[in-house]
Amino acid sequence: MVKITKRSVEAAAKTGKEYFLWDEELRGFGLRVHPAGRKIYLAQFRAGGRIRRVNIGPHGPITPDQARTKAMKHLSDVRLGSDPGAQRDRLRAAATMKEFAKRFLAEHAASHCKPSTQYEYRRCVDLFITPKLGTLKVIDVTRADVVELHQGLEETPYQANRVLGVLSIMFTLADTWSVRTDGITPCWKVKRYKEVKRERYLTPDELARLGKVLREADGEPEAATCIRLLLLTGCRLGEIQTLKWEYVDFRAGVLRLPDSKTGAKVVPIGKAALDVLSDISRIEGNPYVITGKVDGSI
Repeated sequence: MVKITKRSVEAAAKTGKEYFLWDEELRGFGLRVHPAGRKIYLAQFRAGGRIRRVNIGPHGPITPDQARTKAMKHLSDVRLGSDPGAQRDRLRAAATMKEFAKRFLAEHAASHCKPSTQYEYRRCVDLFITPKLGTLKVIDVTRADVVELHQGLEETPYQANRVLGVLSIMFTLADTWSVRTDGITPCWKVKRYKEVKRERYLTPDELARLGKVLREADGEPEAATCIRLLLLTGCRLGEIQTLKWEYVDFRAGVLRLPDSKTGAKVVPIGKAALDVLSDISRIEGNPYVITGKVDGSI
């Protein structure tokens, strides 16, 4: 045993075999000398009936005095009942963002979200979150990491905000599932970009040209009918694509949508839309207004 100082560490020569130098003053503080001469400071202690070692860092970037201070902290934690080695093992086993994203999509999105929302979540994960943060441990992601990702999408503010929203849900679940236990979400106080809602209306000339195309659309009558209903009802595309006959109330002149993006709602429709609906031939066994080529499908 020697007192670990700069002089004794630099005097430790490589021998072609690994060996240890233990400090004569601080029990458990040592230096590992690798066969090639690399020198690593460490702390050794007994926890849970096992001898454990925690690497503190290499000689050079870390001085003997800095290593001694860190070793004292580790050894003090052990005396207070902590186990730095077990904590290190937990960190090594912690999920990466890529792994956690797969769990998020499989266990949360698949059972709690609509198919369209699942698609958007998966798109955000595959295109933006995993490429940027995938290799990081969930417990290591910081607010700076989230800000960097968000600001990297500054030119597409809507997309940037959607990605931030998905990350916020993921880190809330990470806390709920005890993947992160610090009670802090790295999305906290990350400011969203202002989104300017754009409204675009067809001009009379554009409407006339669209009408002409729809009248001549012999090859895809279902698609033409879908577009007509979109124009006449103001509904979203998904609402018309998934519209069932049971939702159409001809007598009241409304569509009773049980599960739109904003929840259940009633959409008043005029005579023109009712006429389009009346002209659609119903297919036995198919509940949808806009039908596909597979029996029973949209």
